[in-house]
Amino acid sequence: MTYQGTLKVEQNRSVYTVFFLCAGLAITGSLLAGDDHSAWRWLHYLTKPTATLLLLVAVLRNMPASSRSYGLAVAIGLVSAAAGDTFLMLPGDYFLAGLICFLLTHCAYIFALTRDAKLNAHPLVFCVFGLLALAVVGGLWTSLPSAMRIPVIIYALALGVMAAQAVSRGLQLKGTPREATGRYAAYGGLLFMLSDTLLAYGRFRWQIPYNALWVLGTYYAAQYLLARSTEAYVNKR
Repeated sequence: MTYQGTLKVEQNRSVYTVFFLCAGLAITGSLLAGDDHSAWRWLHYLTKPTATLLLLVAVLRNMPASSRSYGLAVAIGLVSAAAGDTFLMLPGDYFLAGLICFLLTHCAYIFALTRDAKLNAHPLVFCVFGLLALAVVGGLWTSLPSAMRIPVIIYALALGVMAAQAVSRGLQLKGTPREATGRYAAYGGLLFMLSDTLLAYGRFRWQIPYNALWVLGTYYAAQYLLARSTEAYVNKR
């Protein structure tokens, strides 16, 4: 690793530290918020998108030395995700707007994950994730409002493709200098799919105890790992 690369890692550690603090406060605020005007609710409003934007800062710091197309695509995904975070936390029904933002996030991540790996190089992986996406939608189907069914199907397909490509890329990069970036992104893709599944079932089907803890915990872990994948891209040997 070069001196410049080491310096960037050290600089990003402080950003990641603040990110974890904001993520923890966002989860705490969501769990403890009562009415929309409570102090906890406003803490959640302030820290939820801020945590995602801190990861954007870390990714942008990697941009000059990393593969620009990979890092830029992840950065665009994080911007869309921050917008989605904002829509989903606001009072009122902005779920569809949030869904569209996160759809764009997954499209950006799919683009990133195909910069150095072939799309669908492992058809079995895509079959497995396709079946998982269908199972998720199938389990929700009778609970979904009719107007949401098509958007949810489209979103589930994009989410499944993103997670499948993340895992497929990880397999393709195994044993190469970019193995670390593949591993980070693969775990990130898996956690993102888990988080969105929990979010959907918590909203449309079940009352999940401490739902914010599971949804946001897996979500922030996923975004952190995807952001770290750009750093691993920079620091390949």
